[in-house]
Amino acid sequence: MDFQVVIPVLISFVISVILGPVIIPFLRKLKMGQTERVEGVQSHLKKAGTPTMGGIIFLIAAVVTALFYVKDYPEVIPVLFLTLGFGIIGFLDDYLKVVLKRSDGLLPWQKFLLQIVVTGIFAYYLINYTDISLSMRIPFWPDHYLNMGWLAVPVLFIAVIGTVNGVNFTDGLDGLAASVTLIVAVFFTVVSIGVQGGIEPMSGAVVGGLMGFLLFNVYPAKIFMGDTGSLALGGFVAGTAYVLEMPLFILLVGLIYLVEVLSVMIQVSYFKATHGKRIFKMAPIHHHFELCGWSETRVVAVFSVITAVMCLIALLAL
Repeated sequence: MDFQVVIPVLISFVISVILGPVIIPFLRKLKMGQTERVEGVQSHLKKAGTPTMGGIIFLIAAVVTALFYVKDYPEVIPVLFLTLGFGIIGFLDDYLKVVLKRSDGLLPWQKFLLQIVVTGIFAYYLINYTDISLSMRIPFWPDHYLNMGWLAVPVLFIAVIGTVNGVNFTDGLDGLAASVTLIVAVFFTVVSIGVQGGIEPMSGAVVGGLMGFLLFNVYPAKIFMGDTGSLALGGFVAGTAYVLEMPLFILLVGLIYLVEVLSVMIQVSYFKATHGKRIFKMAPIHHHFELCGWSETRVVAVFSVITAVMCLIALLAL
């Protein structure tokens, strides 16, 4: 077991730690500074100039490590594809924003279209080239599966794209998306070992890559993950959940992602309905807590603890 799990964690961690000091100065030279919104949390203005696109650090670490295991662990392939596919979409978005100075990066329709294409290839591969079923384990009802028939495919698109964008919204504070997703990746690694899901080398590689990345990303961050990192992590979480037949468990372990997305949807809808009134001081919700006086590190710690508790509940739900 140590070979399937501990080794990939260590390899990926080492690659991540080595890449950090190489990639950070390079991104700084490219002037890949994250621009902070002036109307946002005032304490964030000092972050202007911190390089972004740092997700490339753990993405390279996890992908390189997982490739060693692809031959013996074919289940890794769809997860690897979804992680890398969404990572590339995020990279294009970041590159346009930061290097080519196109303030909005990929246009919303371009981003959405690319996400549909990547998700479609993933779905096609799962259905035609693997034994993985689209029926889902039901939490708290062991050995029972929800089989949605033909509806399973549209649900897959909603689940994957929703998860990816949930992780993207969560990425707004130093170390937040990385810490929360690290805990989720540990959960999936434990489950994969237990149910012999065969994706533990990939999830272990993500755990190691994120541990290395967090050394540079915890408050005060030397680098941000950017969309390169957050979309890749969203792809990883969704892909892993589907390969383990556990998409319903994303609602438990990814509670923070869900709350972040809902806070944005509620804020925007309420703002439009009331012509300018707000429910939260600022959305996504992590900024609301900051404006209520919480420090960044406190928000990250609380959200991480909530995720850890939800992962323990999800283990019970298996």
